[in-house]
Amino acid sequence: MGGHAAQRGTPEFAAAGTLGRLLARSGHIVATGGGPGAMEAANMGAYLSDIPEATFGKELASMAVVPGYRPSVSAWARVAAAVVERHPDGTPSLGIPTWFYGHEPPNYFATHIAKYFANAIREAILLELCDGGIVFLPGSAGTVQEIFQDACENYYGAPETIKPMILVGRAHWQERYPAWQLLAGLAEGREMAAKVHLVDTVEEALQILEAY
Repeated sequence: MGGHAAQRGTPEFAAAGTLGRLLARSGHIVATGGGPGAMEAANMGAYLSDIPEATFGKELASMAVVPGYRPSVSAWARVAAAVVERHPDGTPSLGIPTWFYGHEPPNYFATHIAKYFANAIREAILLELCDGGIVFLPGSAGTVQEIFQDACENYYGAPETIKPMILVGRAHWQERYPAWQLLAGLAEGREMAAKVHLVDTVEEALQILEAY
């Protein structure tokens, strides 16, 4: 999970791409909300997980020539399509966009797509599918909603249904949008407490997931 506003060519986009790449290389199936920003980056990282690190860096740089889907969705899509054409046999990943955010185009790197009219159903399906845990990258309203939708399921769930929750970005989740304090308060004394984490890097997030 993560914000749609992360622009290509930024450290935030690169970090999300690295996360998708690391997860796929570790044998996980990457699932995202299927849109732009951190979602596109994670799907891209998963799709290109088998290429050398230097080549991946070059492809990230190639994407930066069109940082976002505004003002031209076509230009934004063409840059991604060119990457896929250069690497036609990418690793599969899942994207689940929604018509609720109809102005946002689905990204080009998810090899499997399911699109829902109702955002609530889309979110519920993502939470259901992500049985290996969820990493929450910096985002705003949508990502905050997803954090607490997941927290609610873990709060009331049986011990065997509780999934790891990893928030990436201490400053973001403690200061800009202080979701961490509320999440930690909810988790205190509950079965979920041991599976709620706050880290600074996507590499740390992967290490935690690999420990389960």
